[in-house]
Amino acid sequence: MTSSKGLEGIVATQSAISSIIDDTLTYVGYDIDDLAYNASFEEVVYLLWHKKLPNKEELTQLKKQLADNMSLPQEVLNHFKTYPINEVHPMAALRTAVSLLGLYDKDAEVMSDESNYEKAISLQAKIATLVTAFARIRKGQEPVAPKSELGYAENFLYMLSGKLPEAIEIEAFDKALVLHADHELNASTFTARVCVATLSDMYSGVTAAIGALKGPLHGGANEQVMKMLMEIGSEDKAEAYILEKLANKEKIMGFGHRVYRLGDPRAKHLRDMSKQLTTLSGEEKWYNISLKVEEVFTAEKNLPPNVDFYSASVYHSLGIDHDLFTPIFAVSRISGWIAHILEQYENNRLIRPRAEYNGPGMQKYIPIEER
Repeated sequence: MTSSKGLEGIVATQSAISSIIDDTLTYVGYDIDDLAYNASFEEVVYLLWHKKLPNKEELTQLKKQLADNMSLPQEVLNHFKTYPINEVHPMAALRTAVSLLGLYDKDAEVMSDESNYEKAISLQAKIATLVTAFARIRKGQEPVAPKSELGYAENFLYMLSGKLPEAIEIEAFDKALVLHADHELNASTFTARVCVATLSDMYSGVTAAIGALKGPLHGGANEQVMKMLMEIGSEDKAEAYILEKLANKEKIMGFGHRVYRLGDPRAKHLRDMSKQLTTLSGEEKWYNISLKVEEVFTAEKNLPPNVDFYSASVYHSLGIDHDLFTPIFAVSRISGWIAHILEQYENNRLIRPRAEYNGPGMQKYIPIEER
């Protein structure tokens, strides 16, 4: 047996959910560009879970199911108030809260197809409310209840700010959700599948996935990108900043990807939304700094930006706290996690790889008195 560090190049399973072939990302065979331009997030959720796009009736039903399941148990809201608010990262709060939701679901351990689909609807609906409720509670504000007549993206922005968002803001956020929904066998998705392959419940699988997404090499990159843009401060300082970081061999977040070679196909959509939103908010400098950073870094390293790079300025322009960027990633990616969890349940086999041993050779036990 020979190992592959980081499982690079290893095909671990078969899946009909998404693919990355020749730098083209598809969801169930639909090019991400096609979906980004035309599909709503709810359509993508349906597509990932059912392997087909919904008709009008099916889409209407899904939207109603999501809206009807957004409310949280009061016990979960109360639990947020017990957290060390000034110390806890929202991803840690989200990880704990999703696990806590399982305690208030009497069917959490029921593994029938019907029960698992009900849990899928509930988790997809409630994760938006978990993120927005925690964001408000930590500021001493009361959570905002969802409106049944609003779509998923619009409801999220409304519950976060308490104000109905502009059309361009809804479009941008909905597109970001579409672009982040699934990404083949990424680290958090693989974690979810490993977890539920033991026939653990869906809450456990999603909680495990959130733990994997929490790391800065996966979901935390866009938060670090915005931190970098804030440190740079103005377009004229971008080149010197990047060159100094490179000279010191420091990592620049938001560039390159383990799978893509020619560039992340999702990045251009968020670049366009960043330009529109920063113009709308009167803070074009964040887009301009981003462009300059991209120009300098790609010239030096020949690595194009990935989806995290421009999502940072998009979320900032929507008035979203920077440490909420990764939880928002989870709000979208849970749709893909659930799709993979359901697929794993359908044709399950315990995931148990081997390791290439590189420790000492055969040794003999020595009594403690002789050590």
